Amino acid sequence: MTVTTNEKREPAAEPSATLHQYVSGYGYSAAGTEANSQPKQPGRRRSRSWWIVLAGFVIPIAALAAWYLATEYELVPTHRMPSPERVVTAAISMIENGTLATHIAISTQRVLLGFVFGAVAGLVLGSIVGLSRWGSAFLSPSIGALRAVPSLAWVPLLLLYLGIGEDSKVTLIAIGALFPVFTTVAGSLRHVDRQLVELGRAYGLTRLELLAQVQLPAVIPSIVSGLRLALAQAWLFLVAAELLASSRGLGFLLNDSQNNGRIDRLFLTIILLGILGKTTDALIGLLEKYLLKRWG
Repeated sequence: MTVTTNEKREPAAEPSATLHQYVSGYGYSAAGTEANSQPKQPGRRRSRSWWIVLAGFVIPIAALAAWYLATEYELVPTHRMPSPERVVTAAISMIENGTLATHIAISTQRVLLGFVFGAVAGLVLGSIVGLSRWGSAFLSPSIGALRAVPSLAWVPLLLLYLGIGEDSKVTLIAIGALFPVFTTVAGSLRHVDRQLVELGRAYGLTRLELLAQVQLPAVIPSIVSGLRLALAQAWLFLVAAELLASSRGLGFLLNDSQNNGRIDRLFLTIILLGILGKTTDALIGLLEKYLLKRWG
C-alpha cells in the first residue's frame, strides 16, 4: 500500500552557502545584534557620520591656530618654530622645483612595497604558529627574539649584505611590518571557535581551504588591526632607513633639513609624514569595509 502526499520538500542548502552563513554570523554576530534588532535609519546614520568626520578636524585646526598665535606673538623664537607661512612657502618652493613630489613618491613606494612583503610574510608565519603546535614550538621563540631587536640595529647588517640601494630599505620596512601582523594573526587564530573548525571539516575542507574560508574570515577584525599597526610601523622604519642611507625620500629630507638649519622644511616633512600615514591608514579602512561586507 502506497501513501502519497502533496507536501514538497525544499532542496537542502549548499554546504558552502551554509558554512558561509555560519562564518558570517560567528564573526560579527556580537556587533550586528543591535543593528538587526532595530530598524535602520539611513538619514540619522549619514548625519552622524558627517559629525564624526568634522570632529576629527577639531584638534588639527586648534593646533594650527595655536601654532599661528605662538609665532605671530613671538611666544617661541623663530629659530625654533617657523610660522605656518614659512612652511607653506617652503612647500611651494619645493613643489615648483619638483623635489617635493620626488621625495613623497620615493618614500610612498618604499613603504607600500615593504608593507606588502611584510604583511604577507606575517600572515603566513602567523597562520603557521596559530594553527600548528609544532609550528608554534619551533618559530615562536625565534620570532619573539627578533621582534625585540630595535629597528636601527638592522641597518648595519642590511647595508653590509644588501648595500645602500632599494633592497635594504624595503627589507627593513618589511621587517617592521611583519611583526604586528604576525602577532595579531597568530593570537587570534588560536582562539577561533572549535565548533566552527569542526563544521568546516565536516564539509570536507582541506587545511588550506579551512584557513581561507573559515578561520581567516572569522578573525578579520584582528587581521585589519594588525595591518593598521603594520602600516604605522612601516612609516617608522622608513624614517630609520632613510635617515642613515638615502639621497632621496622624506627621511633624507628630514635629516638634510636638520643639518642645514631649514626648520621650515623640517616642520613640512613631519606634517607630510602625518598626512601620508593617515591617508594610507584610510586605505586600510576601505579594505576593512570591503572585508566586512564580503564576510559580514
